[in-house]
Amino acid sequence: MALALFGAVLLADAIALMTIGLFNFGIVLPGCIGASFLLLAWQWPLVAHWRAASHRRQQLWQAAWIAFALWLATVAVFFYNIHHNTEVAIPGNSPVKAIIILGSGTPNCVASPTLVARLDQGLKHAQQWPQAKVAVSGGQDFGLRCREADIMAEYLIARGVAADRVIREGRSTSTEENLMFSRHLLEEQGVAATDPIVVVTSDFHVQRAVRIARKAGFGEVAGAGAGTPLYLRYNAWLREYFAAISGWVLREY
Repeated sequence: MALALFGAVLLADAIALMTIGLFNFGIVLPGCIGASFLLLAWQWPLVAHWRAASHRRQQLWQAAWIAFALWLATVAVFFYNIHHNTEVAIPGNSPVKAIIILGSGTPNCVASPTLVARLDQGLKHAQQWPQAKVAVSGGQDFGLRCREADIMAEYLIARGVAADRVIREGRSTSTEENLMFSRHLLEEQGVAATDPIVVVTSDFHVQRAVRIARKAGFGEVAGAGAGTPLYLRYNAWLREYFAAISGWVLREY
């Protein structure tokens, strides 16, 4: 049955990602949906019997699937928007004064593939704007002794970025703090909040990060999105779907 196959794929994907230490809502939710589909396929005769017992149950069954389909449609629209909006340009192509690279996790004090993609994207912009300061922003993960900002800085310096260009912001635990704390450090280095900056993050995170940067006080903000590794891409995009809703509700931007 197609339902069982689809459920098995979703559950297996979630288990595989959790096995390598990844655990967030964008992984857990598909896993739960997959497990539910497998259970539904296994108990299909009982479900069919329950559904046939009354017209009201049939209506509820249809309504549930319609609601699920509508939700999937909103997710598809959100994914389409991410795919086609991975950059935000600075009006007038003004010279960039600072590049802020946002962290994304350093399991076992090693840059994750997602973080490496962000750093490589930031490196391109650092080479494009050699006079710009480069702020690397990421705090200390729970249970680790290393700061993400230090790992990020060392990665860039090892690839040719001058150490005196790199500003380490190692206290933040959220995107809002990333940008707020980075702003203060940049101002200490002579970069005004009104100067043009580029925020480097993952493709799925660009739009929200730019909005948060503007709320944090930056005037001219561009965004550059690094590609998300394929094995994690759609889970990360799904997580961002809920993060975007949460950010809107909580007025993060």
